[in-house]
Amino acid sequence: MRENTFTKILSEVSAFAETASDLAALQNFIVEIIPERLPYYNWTGFYMLDPEDTETLVLGPFRGAPTEHVRIPVSQGICGAAVARNESVVVDDVHADPRYLACSLETRSEIVVPIRVNGRVAGEIDIDSHELAAFSEQDKEFLETCAAIVGRFMERAQALSSGASLPAGLASGPSSGAK
Repeated sequence: MRENTFTKILSEVSAFAETASDLAALQNFIVEIIPERLPYYNWTGFYMLDPEDTETLVLGPFRGAPTEHVRIPVSQGICGAAVARNESVVVDDVHADPRYLACSLETRSEIVVPIRVNGRVAGEIDIDSHELAAFSEQDKEFLETCAAIVGRFMERAQALSSGASLPAGLASGPSSGAK
C-alpha cells in the first residue's frame, strides 16, 4: 500500500515541479501533500543551507509542531549529520541517538534526506514520526526521489536566472507547462 501512495505522491510532485512559480511554492506543496497522505509523517519540513553561511541550515516551509530549531549548524544534530555526510540518515529511535536535537517529546524516529544541486548539498527534507522505527527503505527511496525532484527544480531555476543554456529536455524551464 505504501508503495502505491509513494508513486502517486511522486507523480503529483513531479507534475507540480513543472509549473511551480518558485522553490517556496514547490516546498509548500510537498509539505502539504506528504503528511496528508502519509499520516505517520508527523513533522515534514525543509532545511536549506544559508547562502550567506553555508555552515548553517535554515528552516524553510514545514508542517507540524513549531520548532525552536530555525537555524542549525551543520556540525549539530541529525540534520547536520545528513549534510556533513552527504547522505540520508535514518534514526529508528531518536532518544537513543546523541545527535538528536529535541524538538518534540512525541518524536520517536527521524529521517533526513539531502537535496543536491549540481552534485552539492543545498538543503534537506526532514521528517519526524511519533512511531519508533517508522521509516523503511521504501520511505528512504521515496524521499530521496522527492529530494532529487527539488534539486532538479533548483538547477533549472539557477540556469534560467543565470541565462545559461539548458540541456535538451529542460529548455522549457520550471515555470512552463511543457514536459
